Amino acid sequence: MALDPVIPAERLQQLTGTGLWGEELIVDRFDRIAAARPDEVAVVCHRAADGGRTSLTFGELKRLSDRATQALLALGIGPGDVVAAQLPGWWHYFVLYPACARIGAAINPLMPIFRQRELRFMLGFPKTKLLVIPATFRGFDYPAMIADIHGDLPDLKHVLVVDGPDPGCDFESVLLRSAPAGGMLPLSPRPGANDVTELMYTSGTTGEPKGVMHTPNTLLAKVQLAWELFGMTTRDVVYMGSPMAHQTGFMYACVMTLARGVKSVVQDVWDPGIAASLIAAEGCTITVAATPFLSDLVHDPAVGDFDVSSLRLFLCAGAPIPRVLLRDAAARHPDLYVMSAWGMTENGIVTATYPGDPEEKVFETDGRAIPHQAVRVVDDAGQPVPPGTEGRLQSRGPTMFVGYFNRPEAYQVDPDLWFETGDNARMDMEGYIRITGRSRDIIIRGGENVPVVEVEDLLYRHPHIVDAAVIGLPDTRLGERGCAVVTLVAGKSLTLADLVDWLQGHKLARNYLPERLEVIEAFPRTPSGKIQKFRLREMYLTEDENG
Repeated sequence: MALDPVIPAERLQQLTGTGLWGEELIVDRFDRIAAARPDEVAVVCHRAADGGRTSLTFGELKRLSDRATQALLALGIGPGDVVAAQLPGWWHYFVLYPACARIGAAINPLMPIFRQRELRFMLGFPKTKLLVIPATFRGFDYPAMIADIHGDLPDLKHVLVVDGPDPGCDFESVLLRSAPAGGMLPLSPRPGANDVTELMYTSGTTGEPKGVMHTPNTLLAKVQLAWELFGMTTRDVVYMGSPMAHQTGFMYACVMTLARGVKSVVQDVWDPGIAASLIAAEGCTITVAATPFLSDLVHDPAVGDFDVSSLRLFLCAGAPIPRVLLRDAAARHPDLYVMSAWGMTENGIVTATYPGDPEEKVFETDGRAIPHQAVRVVDDAGQPVPPGTEGRLQSRGPTMFVGYFNRPEAYQVDPDLWFETGDNARMDMEGYIRITGRSRDIIIRGGENVPVVEVEDLLYRHPHIVDAAVIGLPDTRLGERGCAVVTLVAGKSLTLADLVDWLQGHKLARNYLPERLEVIEAFPRTPSGKIQKFRLREMYLTEDENG
């Protein structure tokens, strides 16, 4: 299995002709920035466990990443290999990624919430050769978890531990302190701008997540479009509270810093008071995050202790922004513009609202296609529908990914390069879209996708459950919360606490756990017997409204 990008000749010709794609690598830009501005701060990292602050300049990042490159080569990492990093929002990404990119290996950021169940697949499927993990994070023992599944991962040759007690597998001891025996190892061949440089999993409609593949060209296009959309300069400072193993954090902090030379301030555990203190102390100007982060920055009393007036732009995506939240943000932070946007791991920011847009566009849409991106809404036959009509949302543009790893059948891109997003939407006369639902059955909780089918598969294994469905119900802070609806074996009972304990016993990720349980005598079904989830949502929404 290889990291084979899917790049039709017409796409390559078109984007190369427009100048949006080229031969430049992200590390080429990073090298120039480090040479020109070696003493300027590149990243500031705040760690919740000890309140520690690590600050690294571009020159320091360059030296550390060069050492890491040589160490990876000495460990046998080569072009096309996969290096996974299951780390929180720490500075280590800013060192590890350019080292991988220089070799031609693909980095695979993995969310710290993943446990044995997810990792067996996510590490095994792409034959991951090296994994980087924390010794502990939020009280969890990562080495013990990996030891439990290492026997199932024959291709995993190396596990490095950040703050590990054993120098033989400690991240800094192995990658950053040891010079390779026998001198510098050669770097050849040079990776191409259309080779896969990043593999990131996204939740789909089956129990197996799909590995989204990106290249230097698709990532640099994301950087360019965001740079223009945000009106950025090198004086801007990015605050990032989203996980670095999420495309938002990895793209708009790590890659943006390496490719454009802006300072990034990263926080590993979300805390609105600490976030506000970092924004104030570091003069942060821009952030990209999901709705709950904005809600906390606006409403948490601890934020009021700090001057966050330097923050001029908050791009908010992952869930609709409540009208009252936007108005509260405008009242409490008058210099802050909240930009509503829509995008995916597969394609980055595709649509956004703009300063000066009418209130109804900001409150009631997910924006319009930004320059160089395109969206359309089509019917079941693939034909564009009239304005205001719901249909399938398709997108295309220079940021679109280049395939799902070893899943060519899942790469739904037509000959005209339109990608099936899996979302349903309406588009108005001015081109503004509103996401109306998802044809892919997922829940978006706090900006994170919850793969419903995976959770349901486990529910069906519970000895007291006969039938099950998981639905998303609106939540003012998180956007949606998961609700498990079940029918039970006659004479049996089940509480939410019991269900959560059972699911955790099966190593389900914490963010996937249902937060509400409803027991029902019989499901509403279609004539063919399929559960009508929209009816369930209507039932429980009505109950909530009626108290």
